[in-house]
Amino acid sequence: MAEIKVTRLSQTAFRVEVKEGSSKTVHDVTASSADIDRYGHGAPAERLIEVSFQFLLEREPKESILRSFELPVIEHYFPEYPQKISQRLV
Repeated sequence: MAEIKVTRLSQTAFRVEVKEGSSKTVHDVTASSADIDRYGHGAPAERLIEVSFQFLLEREPKESILRSFELPVIEHYFPEYPQKISQRLV
């Protein structure tokens, strides 16, 4: 099971560390207020990012996740993302 640590760098920027065993990857995610409202449905931004990474890790290894991306990019690769993330945050 992966350990996911989300750190807010600014109002819209987050650093995510994903650790599995002795292996770790680092990702920079940008999420605007509109993105957080759209996908988060009132959840704290850090929680939205964490759950989004859980979603991604169920579909690909951490090494395959982009190192830097804007949150809506997930939906480009996984069209079911908005619905699935909404279900997880309820």
